[in-house]
Parts: sequence; structure tokens; C-alpha cells
Amino acid sequence: MSGPNKPKRPLRSLLAGLGLLVVMGVTGCQSEVGGQLLPSPWYMTDDIQYYAPGPEFKLAKEATAQRAAKADQSLQRR
Repeated sequence: MSGPNKPKRPLRSLLAGLGLLVVMGVTGCQSEVGGQLLPSPWYMTDDIQYYAPGPEFKLAKEATAQRAAKADQSLQRR
């Protein structure tokens, strides 16, 4: 069976493999290699998401309101 399709089979496999590598490289997805999550190739051009730090004590407004209420109560008792 030395037909005309036999020499083309390795070439097709090689081209399919190269095409798959190109598609994977172009998509820019994050990948996990050896337990590390690697960024996409375009991570330097991505929009920066910045979340401003909030107060360390999450209930700061509530604590301030309680202090004010306590101060009002002590003034009313006098």
C-alpha cells in the first residue's frame, strides 16, 4: 500500500499540530504549569483593576453612631 496518501499523512499531522499550537498561543488564556497559574501573554496590556482599600474595621460607621448615642445618653442623664 504505497498509495499517494501515505507520504501526506505525516505532513498533515505536523500541520495540524502546528495549527493547534498557533490557536492555543493566539487565545491568550491563563494556563497552569507545575502548580503555577501563569498569566496570559497580554497581561501587561490588560486594564488595571484597582480597589481602594477600605477601613480596616468594617463597622466604623456603626461604631461611631454607637459612641455618639452613648455620648447623647450621658449628656441627657446630667
